[in-house]
Amino acid sequence: MESEIIIVLVILGLTVIMLVLDLVRIDIVAIACMLALGWTGILDSQEMFSGFSSNAVIAMLSVMILGSGISRTGIMDEFSKFIISKAGNHKRNLIGLLSISVGVLSGLIQNIGAAALFLPGILQVSRKTKIPASSLIMPIGFAAILGGTLTMVGSGPLILVNDLLKNEGLEAYNLFSVTPIGIVLLLSGIGYFLLFGNKVLPQKEIGEDKKSEQEELVEKLNLPHNIKLLSINEKCSLVGKTPEEAHLWNTYHVNLIGIGKEKDVVYAPWRESKFEEGQTLALLGSTENIEQFSKDFHLTEVSGSKLFSDDFDANGSGFAEIIIPPGSELAGKSIREFSLRKRYAVEPIVLFHKGERVAGNFSDVEIITGDTLIVYGRWIELQNLKKSADFVVLTSFEADKKDKSKTWPAIGCFVLAITLAMVGFPISMAFLTGALCMVLTRVLNMAEAYDSIEWKVVFLLAGLIPLGVAMQKTGTAMFLAESIMDVVIDLHPIYFVLMVGVLSTAFSLFMSNVGAIVVLAPLVMGMAGIADIDPRPLVLMAAVCAANSFILPTHQVNAFLMSSGGYRNADYMKAGSGMTILFLAITVSIFYFFII
Repeated sequence: MESEIIIVLVILGLTVIMLVLDLVRIDIVAIACMLALGWTGILDSQEMFSGFSSNAVIAMLSVMILGSGISRTGIMDEFSKFIISKAGNHKRNLIGLLSISVGVLSGLIQNIGAAALFLPGILQVSRKTKIPASSLIMPIGFAAILGGTLTMVGSGPLILVNDLLKNEGLEAYNLFSVTPIGIVLLLSGIGYFLLFGNKVLPQKEIGEDKKSEQEELVEKLNLPHNIKLLSINEKCSLVGKTPEEAHLWNTYHVNLIGIGKEKDVVYAPWRESKFEEGQTLALLGSTENIEQFSKDFHLTEVSGSKLFSDDFDANGSGFAEIIIPPGSELAGKSIREFSLRKRYAVEPIVLFHKGERVAGNFSDVEIITGDTLIVYGRWIELQNLKKSADFVVLTSFEADKKDKSKTWPAIGCFVLAITLAMVGFPISMAFLTGALCMVLTRVLNMAEAYDSIEWKVVFLLAGLIPLGVAMQKTGTAMFLAESIMDVVIDLHPIYFVLMVGVLSTAFSLFMSNVGAIVVLAPLVMGMAGIADIDPRPLVLMAAVCAANSFILPTHQVNAFLMSSGGYRNADYMKAGSGMTILFLAITVSIFYFFII
């Protein structure tokens, strides 16, 4: 065995051990692997850094930007509403419906593109249903990978197969040759999570999850967090009164955070606003207090209102803790005199004045420097508070800037990228073109485009890609494949077929799936000739099995979704092991009994 092969095997072994043990961040492991290949002289500097210019990394960057642009328009908010309306809050129904949706789309576009498109909607569904994102993202990611086997354009290896076959003078496959196999794999993968999801997915006990800053603020200060919508009818005794005359704060301890009528909405309305028939009120308080207020004034509860849409969910609004600094215009004035509601459309909930908590109606209390206010409002309005020199906002948040006017440009950019990829242009070039169009059409600016990139994922892929280059350059890949094939060549043909699947699976874990099929295709064809088996279906099976990359988050889709799901390597090993065995069992059985 040549010394170079030994060095590569040692680096490969150490990389695998580090990834499995999860001792340090995966991007650090990948960078260390890349540098080790350079310092040992296996790769020159250009080869060592080739991952940063690879098609896979450029495609990854591009789909992150495209996904961010799509999310910015609010399209996926509507998608999440549709999914919830069909599946409800049942985790199994959501997993099934989302997995089928992303799987089918993955058969038409590259699976990483489908995953990027669906991720914002999945996160929205998670927030609205209170189902942990970790319970949804991995099944949807696996479905995106499996969906790539539905057609010959769904994944890179399948696209490449026909070129490899033609180069050897063999007949190419048509677009839907692989579809029956892909359907079985996709449905089996969905069934796997429906049946065993609770056992293989990360399970976090109640109270074990890290609480959000909003949850901690509500708990620490015992803030009201229940919001209900009530409508004013003709029998309502509230008509003609102001919030102050209705004793909203002092008697009922309820805050009015919005009034809507027809198409007009006022957030944190002025205390002297008069209630009118036909208005819908958004009230913040305890369930008991709101129900008592509703009963006393004969209000009707509204189950849903397009007036407020998602303004008052966790994604659209929340509490903010603000301090009055020296020099603030509010210092020395009351909230009434300052017109806080009129100026900033936020509702004051609690005041900490001279070290004491003041609730209820404190509109006429003179605010002094150092006082702390807890206010409730939409993130957009709270962002204005943050920019003002009159306040110091202690609560961190990010205003969710939805711009529906950019919906069609965003869709157009995404469709352009998909179309370019489907007609034959490299996916990296197609999706980077779409990402650039997102910036040129002002769906995103350049700073927002850069912010949308998950650099941990970029360095993971860029660091591991040179390992595949080294395996091919030094002959390590061929050495491993031939060594294993020598063992099974004289055994029953099913072992031969199984070994092709195992090799493809193993190679795809540590090198790009495209690189895996490039290395394996010539070898599989040669071995098929020795075994007197038609090489076409074996090469096709190798390409299908190159998608069987679930045990480690090295597949582009898994790497892309890892941070959003909060997963560790151990999580992929636990869920991916069963999926890998199921994938191999199905693929080997279908090819051996029905195709080969």
